[in-house]
Amino acid sequence: MVTAIILLNVERHSLANVIKEILAVDGIAEVHAVVGEYDLAAIARVRDNQQLSGIIADKMCNQIPGITRSKTLISLDSQYNYNEKAVYGLE
Repeated sequence: MVTAIILLNVERHSLANVIKEILAVDGIAEVHAVVGEYDLAAIARVRDNQQLSGIIADKMCNQIPGITRSKTLISLDSQYNYNEKAVYGLE
């Protein structure tokens, strides 16, 4: 499983619609409104880098109006306070 944090800048008037559209994308687990340099942080949990690429390059950049900028951070290792394999259906 590949986990990525996708940081997004969004046009203010499009914020609610962008959140709704991002949550409809297969592989997006969470969307957080954040303060600071970015407006949203989307958490993607996908099978592989190819699926992640499809989310970022195809869906977010081309199919969701209102996104003005993105930055993707790919997780190299994760630590959890719960059984992540059970939660994400990997057992």
